[in-house]
Amino acid sequence: MDKTYEVFYDEIADYLEIFIGSPTECYTEEIEPGIMVRKDEKTDEVKSIGIFSFKKRAIVLKKILEKMNLKFPLDVSI
Repeated sequence: MDKTYEVFYDEIADYLEIFIGSPTECYTEEIEPGIMVRKDEKTDEVKSIGIFSFKKRAIVLKKILEKMNLKFPLDVSI
């Protein structure tokens, strides 16, 4: 099944959020301080990953995506 991805970055707040698939009703979990995951209320499917202080945590994003086996058709450079 194909999924769509949308990336939002606020440079002033240094906040990155990656949205996965269509929006649904979600709940949020903080998986590490400053790293939030939003999951679908019914399926527990990951719908977005939000990272505060992104530039300082870029390596964490790579590890999370590898752990979740998510692949993106883009390169992110900071």
